Amino acid sequence: MVTVQFNLLGLRDGDLVLDAGCGEGRHSWEACKQNHSTVIAFDIDWESLEKNKYTLTLLKQKGEVNSNSHLLQADINRLPFKDGTFNRIICSEVLEHIPQDQQALGELIRVLNNDGAMAVSVPHYFAESICWMLSKDYYGFPGGHIRRYKTQQIIALLRSNRLNIYAIRRNHALHSFYWILRCMFGIKRKNALIPSLYYKFLTLDIDNNHRARRWLEDFFNLIIPKSIVIYTRKKEPPSLQ
Repeated sequence: MVTVQFNLLGLRDGDLVLDAGCGEGRHSWEACKQNHSTVIAFDIDWESLEKNKYTLTLLKQKGEVNSNSHLLQADINRLPFKDGTFNRIICSEVLEHIPQDQQALGELIRVLNNDGAMAVSVPHYFAESICWMLSKDYYGFPGGHIRRYKTQQIIALLRSNRLNIYAIRRNHALHSFYWILRCMFGIKRKNALIPSLYYKFLTLDIDNNHRARRWLEDFFNLIIPKSIVIYTRKKEPPSLQ
């Protein structure tokens, strides 16, 4: 399930792309299938990086990868890159996990070059609030979700860090219902019958990409999206002239 739209991010040949907090690699894989660029993906969790590496290796063997890729373990609050290193940055479903979200965002902005663009996604407040209400096991633990962002809060956070917002999208409403079901039937019960059946429907429908599914998701994205995605550009510092 890819949350960021690469056409909106404006990925180009030769770009150096950072997948920040890449997890198991859904955006890393997609970025590597795009233009001829270089993708750097990092996460603090070593097991997730190993899974990412495994899938990227399979994609390379199948000839589905156009870009070079490098994986490393790193802390988003102390990135091991020089200022202005990256042309494009993806930060998808990460900030809600980070106690020092302002510091993490500052580091991402530091390593984004002045002509760069960054896509930031976080869980949408409405769907997230339902999950928090239904299950205490959904949030508040190390590595889990520790905060909720209202749309205006995440927009204000980005703007206060001198980022110019040029697009906002709401995605994955049908996944909101999956996580609501998981919370209803026990977040730790991955094999509970009703969530499992809905998950099978969801993955089958994603693979088929029927027009009815796209219409249904577009409709519910207006009401209860799973994620809000904000596309930003770095503002130039004011002229001294």
